Amino acid sequence: MMQVSDTIAAFRKALDAERAAGKTVGLAPTMGALHAGHASLIDAAARSCDVVAVTVFVNPLQFGPNEDLAKYPRPFENDMALAAQHGATHILHPSVEEMYGPTGSTVLTTIHVAGITDTMEGAVRPGHFDGVATVVAKLFNAAGPCRAFFGEKDYQQLQVVRQLAHDLSFPIEIVGCAIVREADGLALSSRNVYLSPADRAASIVLSRALDAGAALLRTDIEDLDAARNEVARIVAGEPRASLDYAEAVLTDTEVRLLVAAKFGTTRLLDNLGVPR
Repeated sequence: MMQVSDTIAAFRKALDAERAAGKTVGLAPTMGALHAGHASLIDAAARSCDVVAVTVFVNPLQFGPNEDLAKYPRPFENDMALAAQHGATHILHPSVEEMYGPTGSTVLTTIHVAGITDTMEGAVRPGHFDGVATVVAKLFNAAGPCRAFFGEKDYQQLQVVRQLAHDLSFPIEIVGCAIVREADGLALSSRNVYLSPADRAASIVLSRALDAGAALLRTDIEDLDAARNEVARIVAGEPRASLDYAEAVLTDTEVRLLVAAKFGTTRLLDNLGVPR
């Protein structure tokens, strides 16, 4: 039976008891509106850990003043059912007041991860990653030692979380999980429900552009500019898309292509890694 907690203290007590009984804990932090992408995180946690904790919290600190906080979907009953179906044993579903204090109060302590947050999402959405880092640190503090599972769709966020866990010495292993896609290539996102039929049809330009950029990299893995420009060119050629950025990031093991664009009022992200 799944245990639902609405306070940090109850959630911490429950997971401490599991560890005291010799069980390992997997954590899947989410903002709810769970879909097959989230289910893949819960599945991964269930495969490698004895108990699985899911957090469902729409974090106001990571939304800008003109973003979609008020209309962000919150189907908690459905979220509980999906989480349980995929093996979750614990859910933390706190109020904003539980996380940050009384309504209208000011959060005086936030966490900033320098460098990684300067570009792409960090440049387009100032303060976004401070909100992400702050809530993730609070959730890690509540969960305690565990393996935490994050999707690669928010690739820059995954790197921020890895750095945060390392720099603040959290006893937590960060596990990245592959992007889950629709049959036509669109990366799953809770925001996909906002797309009009015409914008939904146009949105597959993101995965198509990434595939084209990846094809160039497989010919010349060092030509990041050509790949980046190809992704940007293809997205810009879709009349219903408004490109925010297209980037190519070199790591020790791969080149990661990243893209963000708006379709109507809905902003979507996608990325693809090409091994070096």
